[in-house]
Amino acid sequence: MDLNGKKILLGITGGIAAYKSCELLRLLQKKGAQVRVAMTEEATRFVAPLTFASLSKCPVYLKDGAVEARPFQHIDFPRWADLYIVVPCTANAIGKFAYGLADDPVSLCFMSCTCPRLLAPAMNVAMYNSPAVKRNLETLRSFENTYVLESPAGELACGEVGSGRLMEPADIVSFIEGGSLPLAPAACHPRDFSCHPRAGGDLLAASATPSSGGHPRNAPAAPLASDSLPEQDPSLPGHGRRVLITAGRTEEAIDPVRYISNRSSGKTAVALASVFLANGYSVEVVAGPMEAQFPGGATVHRVRSACEMHQAVMERLPQVQALVHCAAVADYRPKEAAAEKIKDSRNQLVLELVPNPNILRDSVAAKKPDQVVVGFALETDHFAEHAQEKLKKSGADALLLNAPVAKDSGFGFDCVNYALVTPAADGSEAAVPEMQLGSKVELAETVVGFICGRLGAPQKAK
Repeated sequence: MDLNGKKILLGITGGIAAYKSCELLRLLQKKGAQVRVAMTEEATRFVAPLTFASLSKCPVYLKDGAVEARPFQHIDFPRWADLYIVVPCTANAIGKFAYGLADDPVSLCFMSCTCPRLLAPAMNVAMYNSPAVKRNLETLRSFENTYVLESPAGELACGEVGSGRLMEPADIVSFIEGGSLPLAPAACHPRDFSCHPRAGGDLLAASATPSSGGHPRNAPAAPLASDSLPEQDPSLPGHGRRVLITAGRTEEAIDPVRYISNRSSGKTAVALASVFLANGYSVEVVAGPMEAQFPGGATVHRVRSACEMHQAVMERLPQVQALVHCAAVADYRPKEAAAEKIKDSRNQLVLELVPNPNILRDSVAAKKPDQVVVGFALETDHFAEHAQEKLKKSGADALLLNAPVAKDSGFGFDCVNYALVTPAADGSEAAVPEMQLGSKVELAETVVGFICGRLGAPQKAK
């Protein structure tokens, strides 16, 4: 199924996997689809509506409405769409859909929708396997033009393992492209509309003809070229600005098959990239090995070792206005990596280690006065003391202190304990705020908000 020119309504409900909908939206746009968003009130606690409004270039349909909202969004949005997808779809939303309850934007759109509907469940394994959810899913599968995706098994946000994970955004797009969804135009489009960025005005414009530009069918996932990105709103704080993010982990070779590394999944960097993109920044990433996938629109440069990451960052630093050091870089590497696999002799093996370059300190030393550099400090004890020491030694403009030691948070999870630490104006010891447990998207919004404040309003072109 060719998605070029298709109109897709994306419903988002209140699950921790809501942040993945940012990536899904970008992937759909990359295929040439127009995307509009409806959110439940619970979903807005995981990802700010501004993120989706910025990415889609259209106001988000919210329960409380907005200044630029139309009075019949619950009818207009689903009738505009060729396909309605709910990602993630929580147990609560599934129950509402099955029993015809409609008291929020997502369920109202489901009720009035006449085009095909695709649901991607995401919840705890116990909830997913409960008799009520199973019954409700079977009910929904019996509905005309309603399709329910399977929830793959794996590690869940709560730390348990089992079914209930959200299908990965790239797999959802592949299903839509390769499936047999009858994406015919909806039966009734009495008030068809399109959205365009218009600074200081209503984002809803008169109906427009979908683009007929060529987007190759089943094209592999890759960052969007700059000329294929949606036109940026010049009022966004990142308009005309570029940010560089380090991501993932580094691997320091011991021999051809072994290395020194850590458990970083890259999820925090993906959240940062998504929020920066939503705020109008051009995003470049220097990424070591990682599991999480970046949203379309981010330009990713792959590296493996700390030395490679150091070189890539220093080469790109002069071209950016902000740099965020999110990667978990190994402090040491073997002095010499064996050319052949080290044989198991059961004798004691001694590795001589040497320090890796300090990418944060070197980038601070090389930065220009109008650039902003934010470092990350991952600590497991004596949080305040270690954060104060690292901030002072590095000279960074701010340090994001995070601790992966709380239950069900940190590496591989969607939540983390964090606090943003900034130098004291009088040169005294930096005050360390109390850490809070929040989503990695909330963490990203904190970092992006700080950088936007430091850089100020974008300069208007002369």
